[in-house]
Amino acid sequence: MQKMSLRVRRLLNDRSGLAAVEFAMIFPMMVVMFFGVLELSSAIAVDRKATLVARTLSDLTSQMASVADADLLSFGETAKAIMTPYPGSPLISSVTEVYVDSGTGVARVQWSKGLTIGPTGVVAIAVTAPHNQGDVVVLPTTLVAAKGTYVIWSEVSYKYTPAIGYVVAKTGMSFSDTAFTRPRTVTCVTYSATPISGSLPPCPTW
Repeated sequence: MQKMSLRVRRLLNDRSGLAAVEFAMIFPMMVVMFFGVLELSSAIAVDRKATLVARTLSDLTSQMASVADADLLSFGETAKAIMTPYPGSPLISSVTEVYVDSGTGVARVQWSKGLTIGPTGVVAIAVTAPHNQGDVVVLPTTLVAAKGTYVIWSEVSYKYTPAIGYVVAKTGMSFSDTAFTRPRTVTCVTYSATPISGSLPPCPTW
């Protein structure tokens, strides 16, 4: 009986392998935390890049006197480069020019073009325009207050799919942003499918 009690006491006092047991218990949590932080960091980076794309598209367009499809495709290539090293195909963007009526202050779409990026990285003009000409849209109060002016409005959306879905979100996370700028060199930026030669047409006021 005394020998049995001594063996039990030795067993209870035995600490060999304790570190290995503790590590085996903590390691799965450490792995989840590591990948969680990694995916959240990537998600934050994607969100910031989407914001930068929105600002870049509106800024580039506002510096033009007129834009053609070739210009918009070039802007799309710039947007794709900004999203690097993340894939460009989830990026959906658009550029729209809006006129704020000088009398009523109602904001109406003058022209609108969307951009998509295919799985192979090819930038294309979207088949369907994000907004129809003449549509009434809601702009920030500070922009509507300046009646009789034009505004370049860019919209961007991006769906980020994490590599380790069960850590953050299996279905992915969607990010979106908008940006507004005024035309820099002209009263309005004219759109034409092909480059305009000669003088620009008068600014529309749909």
